[in-house]
Amino acid sequence: MPACRMCKQFYPESQFISGNGPRYQVCARCGVESGLASKEETPQLYSDELVNARFILYTKRVLPWFVLLVGWILYISIGRGIELWSSILFVILLLSSLIVPVLHILRSTKFSAELSRLTP
Repeated sequence: MPACRMCKQFYPESQFISGNGPRYQVCARCGVESGLASKEETPQLYSDELVNARFILYTKRVLPWFVLLVGWILYISIGRGIELWSSILFVILLLSSLIVPVLHILRSTKFSAELSRLTP
């Protein structure tokens, strides 16, 4: 994979703008930022709205796992010392540990479809 002359990052060939001279071996983002190409010439460049939409999509995908991990850490560190709440928290975490992987697998097709819709 070639590297961009400006930012020195490695990208696949599809991420570079076409042309000779100053446009040669320049990635789409550096080309737009330095004025070598317009946004209309670089369809592979992710706009800010598209980046935010993809970030939200990945956040929705990972958030249940993160909440489950934080829940188990809190239960192990401070939750076992509380008499009534420790058993309730344990049951909730146990059920969540069984439900979250199933929902993750069931929603993978929808996630892939949304991700392909948000990919330029």
